[in-house]
Amino acid sequence: MRKLNKGRKLSRTKNKRKALLKALVTSLFLHERIQTTEAKAKELRVVAEKFITRAKNNTIANKRVLAQVLSPKINKKLFEEIAPKYKDRNGGYTRIMRLGPRPSDGANMVIIELVK
Repeated sequence: MRKLNKGRKLSRTKNKRKALLKALVTSLFLHERIQTTEAKAKELRVVAEKFITRAKNNTIANKRVLAQVLSPKINKKLFEEIAPKYKDRNGGYTRIMRLGPRPSDGANMVIIELVK
Protein backbone atom coordinates (compact mmCIF):
# COMPACT_ATOMS: atom_id res chain seq x y z
CA MET A 1 0.00 0.00 0.00
CA ARG A 2 1.23 3.49 -0.85
CA LYS A 3 -0.07 5.28 2.22
CA LEU A 4 1.19 8.86 2.46
CA ASN A 5 3.61 8.37 -0.45
CA LYS A 6 3.45 11.42 -2.69
CA GLY A 7 4.48 11.63 -6.32
CA ARG A 8 4.33 9.36 -9.31
CA LYS A 9 6.77 6.57 -10.07
CA LEU A 10 6.45 6.97 -13.86
CA SER A 11 7.55 3.31 -14.27
CA ARG A 12 11.15 4.23 -13.45
CA THR A 13 13.66 3.73 -10.70
CA LYS A 14 14.50 6.69 -8.47
CA ASN A 15 17.66 7.70 -10.36
CA LYS A 16 16.02 7.46 -13.79
CA ARG A 17 12.97 9.37 -12.56
CA LYS A 18 15.23 12.10 -11.15
CA ALA A 19 17.14 12.32 -14.46
CA LEU A 20 13.89 12.49 -16.42
CA LEU A 21 12.53 15.34 -14.30
CA LYS A 22 15.86 17.18 -14.54
CA ALA A 23 15.74 16.94 -18.35
CA LEU A 24 12.09 18.02 -18.47
CA VAL A 25 12.60 21.01 -16.17
CA THR A 26 15.67 22.06 -18.19
CA SER A 27 13.65 21.91 -21.41
CA LEU A 28 10.76 23.79 -19.83
CA PHE A 29 12.98 26.63 -18.63
CA LEU A 30 14.86 26.75 -21.94
CA HIS A 31 11.84 26.74 -24.28
CA GLU A 32 9.17 27.93 -21.78
CA ARG A 33 6.71 25.46 -23.36
CA ILE A 34 6.98 21.72 -23.94
CA GLN A 35 4.72 18.86 -24.97
CA THR A 36 4.72 15.70 -22.84
CA THR A 37 2.38 13.16 -21.27
CA GLU A 38 -0.08 14.24 -18.60
CA ALA A 39 1.51 12.22 -15.78
CA LYS A 40 4.98 13.62 -16.51
CA ALA A 41 3.60 17.17 -16.75
CA LYS A 42 1.83 16.92 -13.40
CA GLU A 43 5.02 15.71 -11.74
CA LEU A 44 7.10 18.32 -13.60
CA ARG A 45 4.82 21.11 -12.37
CA VAL A 46 5.75 20.34 -8.75
CA VAL A 47 9.49 20.45 -9.45
CA ALA A 48 9.41 23.54 -11.69
CA GLU A 49 7.33 25.60 -9.28
CA LYS A 50 9.66 24.77 -6.39
CA PHE A 51 12.65 25.87 -8.49
CA ILE A 52 10.99 29.15 -9.49
CA THR A 53 9.97 29.88 -5.90
CA ARG A 54 13.53 29.29 -4.76
CA ALA A 55 14.92 31.47 -7.58
CA LYS A 56 12.63 34.36 -6.62
CA ASN A 57 14.68 34.72 -3.43
CA ASN A 58 17.94 35.58 -5.19
CA THR A 59 20.56 34.52 -2.63
CA ILE A 60 23.90 32.77 -2.95
CA ALA A 61 22.54 29.77 -1.06
CA ASN A 62 19.64 29.34 -3.49
CA LYS A 63 21.96 29.75 -6.49
CA ARG A 64 24.21 27.02 -5.13
CA VAL A 65 21.31 24.64 -4.47
CA LEU A 66 19.93 25.05 -7.99
CA ALA A 67 23.42 24.91 -9.54
CA GLN A 68 23.67 21.32 -8.33
CA VAL A 69 20.64 20.40 -10.42
CA LEU A 70 20.60 22.76 -13.41
CA SER A 71 23.23 23.67 -15.97
CA PRO A 72 24.87 27.11 -15.65
CA LYS A 73 23.04 28.43 -18.72
CA ILE A 74 19.62 27.40 -17.42
CA ASN A 75 20.47 28.54 -13.89
CA LYS A 76 21.37 32.00 -15.19
CA LYS A 77 18.17 32.23 -17.24
CA LEU A 78 16.09 31.12 -14.26
CA PHE A 79 17.51 33.74 -11.91
CA GLU A 80 17.77 36.64 -14.40
CA GLU A 81 14.74 36.21 -16.69
CA ILE A 82 12.15 33.77 -15.37
CA ALA A 83 12.05 34.42 -11.60
CA PRO A 84 11.79 38.25 -11.83
CA LYS A 85 8.63 37.88 -13.95
CA TYR A 86 6.91 36.16 -11.02
CA LYS A 87 8.09 38.33 -8.12
CA ASP A 88 4.52 39.49 -7.35
CA ARG A 89 2.92 36.08 -7.93
CA ASN A 90 2.40 33.54 -5.14
CA GLY A 91 2.63 30.27 -7.06
CA GLY A 92 0.85 29.00 -10.14
CA TYR A 93 3.74 29.65 -12.51
CA THR A 94 2.84 26.86 -14.94
CA ARG A 95 -0.21 25.97 -17.02
CA ILE A 96 -1.19 22.55 -18.36
CA MET A 97 -3.35 22.37 -21.51
CA ARG A 98 -4.68 19.02 -22.65
CA LEU A 99 -4.21 17.94 -26.28
CA GLY A 100 -5.87 14.53 -26.33
CA PRO A 101 -4.55 11.00 -26.72
CA ARG A 102 -1.33 10.17 -28.57
CA PRO A 103 -2.15 8.12 -31.68
CA SER A 104 0.44 5.39 -31.10
CA ASP A 105 -0.36 4.30 -27.55
CA GLY A 106 -3.27 6.45 -26.41
CA ALA A 107 -1.34 8.30 -23.68
CA ASN A 108 -2.92 11.63 -22.79
CA MET A 109 -0.72 14.41 -24.18
CA VAL A 110 -0.51 17.93 -22.76
CA ILE A 111 1.39 21.16 -23.25
CA ILE A 112 2.96 22.57 -20.10
CA GLU A 113 4.09 26.16 -20.28
CA LEU A 114 5.21 28.99 -18.05
CA VAL A 115 2.45 31.54 -17.45
CA LYS A 116 3.18 35.01 -18.82
